[in-house]
Amino acid sequence: MTIGVGGLSPEAALQTLQPMMAGVQDIQPAEYQARIEKVQGLLRAQGLAGLLLVAGTNLRYFTGLRWRASERFVGALLPAEGPLQYIAPAFERGTVEELLMLPGPLHTWEEHESPYALIRRLVPGPVLLALDEAAPFFVVDGLQHAGLVLRNAHDLTAECRMHKSPAELALMQRAFDMTLAVHRATASMLHAGIRSDEVEAFIDQAHRRAGAAGNSFVIVLFGVASSFPHGVKEPQVLKDGDMVLIDTGCYVHGYSSDITRSYVFGTPDAEARRLWNLEKAAQAAAFAAARLGQPCEVADAAARQVLEAGGLGPDYALPGLPHRTGHGIGLDIHERPYLVRGERTPLAPGMCFSNEPMIVVPGRYGIRLEDHFYMTEAGPRWFTPPAHAVDDPFGLQA
Repeated sequence: MTIGVGGLSPEAALQTLQPMMAGVQDIQPAEYQARIEKVQGLLRAQGLAGLLLVAGTNLRYFTGLRWRASERFVGALLPAEGPLQYIAPAFERGTVEELLMLPGPLHTWEEHESPYALIRRLVPGPVLLALDEAAPFFVVDGLQHAGLVLRNAHDLTAECRMHKSPAELALMQRAFDMTLAVHRATASMLHAGIRSDEVEAFIDQAHRRAGAAGNSFVIVLFGVASSFPHGVKEPQVLKDGDMVLIDTGCYVHGYSSDITRSYVFGTPDAEARRLWNLEKAAQAAAFAAARLGQPCEVADAAARQVLEAGGLGPDYALPGLPHRTGHGIGLDIHERPYLVRGERTPLAPGMCFSNEPMIVVPGRYGIRLEDHFYMTEAGPRWFTPPAHAVDDPFGLQA
């Protein structure tokens, strides 16, 4: 039996976890202000009047205001010069004011009024306005009908968000530590006959016991289902010899973790062992290729070179790697930049990535080992140690 897989009841497995949120500090107002000053400099350099933020992670990143998107516009106008300005429905004034992390005037609109006309009045003259790339089409349409000329703000927001600060890295590190502990506990309570949805429920409980507000997401796959990277419709039942793929994460003050472990419930056969080791080698090659100043795509190329040398692929052909090697991560689980062919963004300090060159063998199983690393002045550094060995994925006897 694979070491660390099975042997404990769910109750005993939960008892192996302890609260892990002690000493965690959220992003402070001074850091939000520094982010605003940085993007204002970018706006001025590009001749843009300002940046309009909608409810979502960009609004949270620049202002600290947390608001769920709906059909009612809530957001902020960040002018190239001058103070931050908020926009919200009049009846939400009290709630919005209570949630503000940074000062600034709050402009409100009544239910029968147009928030887009209000925004147009805040941006006088024929100017070019950068719009949050997460804005839904009805917001774009409303702003254009109000007479505003828009430009996608994606490059502006990415230039700020892709370089994580020490405070952001600390929050992400805690989230990753929690999720890795949850993975170990989850593996220990597996048994023949357990359903994948039972395992999903356990993982949510385990994240809560560690101090998170449950899962940010969870994927649990057994056997052939593991060959579908993001899951199948129906729950599966675990049996001896199945490949197990578990992908999950949590949030710590909005910052994400995202770890996948694959291992065999029972004893891996020779081919499963070979492919698991090939997956680990491809992940290691992507990490080794991630050097400061190199384009992000080099990590993807390095992983594919290992897989192709092992008889997989080429390119996205199966058996092989059907998707990019990795994605950026932060307030969003997937954000720029990406480890993918054609991504020429140079690797730089503070960038964070998943490293998951998954092997898919159609009709049999999938193997995904996913850990994340961040770039430092000395090169890449893991948030979590990669899986140890096919017989001992968590290194319990290393």
